[in-house]
Amino acid sequence: MSKIIVIGSSNTDMVVKTNKFPVPGETILGGEFFMFSGGKGANQAVAAARMGSEVTLICKTGNDIFGQRAIEEFKKEGIITTYIGTDLQKASGTALILVDEKGENEIVVAPGANNVLTELDIEAANDAIENAELILLQLEIPVASVLYAAKKGFELGKKVILNPAPAQQLPGELFAYLYLVTPNETEAEILTGIKVTDRKTAADAAEKLLNMGVQNAIITMGAEGAFFKNKDLEMLVPSPKVNAVDTTAAGDVFNGVLASGITSGKDWQAAISTACKAASISVTRMGAQASMPYLHEVND
Repeated sequence: MSKIIVIGSSNTDMVVKTNKFPVPGETILGGEFFMFSGGKGANQAVAAARMGSEVTLICKTGNDIFGQRAIEEFKKEGIITTYIGTDLQKASGTALILVDEKGENEIVVAPGANNVLTELDIEAANDAIENAELILLQLEIPVASVLYAAKKGFELGKKVILNPAPAQQLPGELFAYLYLVTPNETEAEILTGIKVTDRKTAADAAEKLLNMGVQNAIITMGAEGAFFKNKDLEMLVPSPKVNAVDTTAAGDVFNGVLASGITSGKDWQAAISTACKAASISVTRMGAQASMPYLHEVND
């Protein structure tokens, strides 16, 4: 059985490159169009699988070409797809993404079937969850489902990791179920009220997350790296310097590779450093899953 269970979203990303983002009411001519498999849950599952981890993905797609294509892609990655449900009423999730010449992006997501991933879908995968070591969650599925999965994982003694993206307010009880939370600076500010701009403010925000009940906190800080804190240890792990062309899914790569590192027995420094390297490689390439490195690339 899989060591890692990823519970989350699956989307198809439609990407247009552009010199600049349009302002409201403006139409501009863009550049190349790309279509990639995406969605935070799917992305993190692929990132972990490419590190050699056994991964089961629990998600929901529509009964359409996008959903069928996504499942075929997961199988090619070696991801176990037994618990991927198909909803006959909802379309598969889609994301419309603009990427500018600096590699920054603007994204609008139509969640579709992701919005109907329920507690029943999670319960249907009970055998897989019982045999897993780690559960990885994000926020592109209903918060009630995230809470249910986190509580279930905690009660079964599993390591539950939450990547709290897209950023939103969360029920207070959720934090006590988490082995690790991994916000970026924006998400950390929404969760804690502390604006993260440097190592000191990252430490303050991480301390508040620990006080909310989380066992370990990592705040990702883009090109600066990632700040880690628990009751015994704190450190800023630097990220390699690269020329970014597309930052889409960099956070997903970080989380998937981090989960793989934790389940393979790496210590915090090594697991975070590997995750930073993988994320740095991904931003030098276009797309979400298409940009994700394999284990040999990270090791090189």
